[in-house]
Amino acid sequence: MPQHIGIVGCSAEGAALCYRTICAEGAALLGPHAHPEVSLHTHSLADYVKCLDRGDWPGVGELMLSSARKLAAAGADFLICPDNTIHQALALVAPRSPVPWLHIAEVVASEAAARGFRRLGLTGTRWLVESEVYPDKLSARGLAYLRPSTFERDEIQRIIMDELVLGIFKPEAIASFQRVIQRMKVESCDAVVLGCTEIPLIMNDANSPLPTLDSTRLLARAALRRATQGDVLRENGLQPIQILRR
Repeated sequence: MPQHIGIVGCSAEGAALCYRTICAEGAALLGPHAHPEVSLHTHSLADYVKCLDRGDWPGVGELMLSSARKLAAAGADFLICPDNTIHQALALVAPRSPVPWLHIAEVVASEAAARGFRRLGLTGTRWLVESEVYPDKLSARGLAYLRPSTFERDEIQRIIMDELVLGIFKPEAIASFQRVIQRMKVESCDAVVLGCTEIPLIMNDANSPLPTLDSTRLLARAALRRATQGDVLRENGLQPIQILRR
């Protein structure tokens, strides 16, 4: 039987996209209409934002750990979090978690390395792009990166928090991202990390000046591989992806 996937949600739009991807793409591994068992828990986004605004990462971690315990009690074998920003607290959570986690930035870094990219543009909330969540994982694989400028960070933050997490998708937001990504292309980036799980709702390979690394769907696919690895990975001679353990 496939393992039970637990989703620790933060914002609704990103969590929903991750959940839908697992359910929709599970059939390719398990047969028509099939997918692993999935449970989702999320605290109010307002609770997370209060912690983020005051830089309270232990508080963020406690919210994540609360979700982890509830999902483990529901039977989840491992956890994913389709929110890049709050991964900054994952190091505080993993040692106390009742079950292991996949790390979204590690999944993205693995994909970037496999596709031969060398220098990645980072996009996401201001909290994320000013953190070491992605730099640590990219550097470990010998990958370079470029952060947005101060002005770009502010504009991307506004778009994410005032529009995308509320399900508001505007052509002006797409144009803003295209300008940022085009500058990153000029500065020798060969791909861009869509490092907020809502960004893939408006940006993709078809409208981006650079190839995209869709953190939301990559994490969902990694979870599918992890959940089915007892059968599918062995059949295809593949190795399980790394996970954070207690």
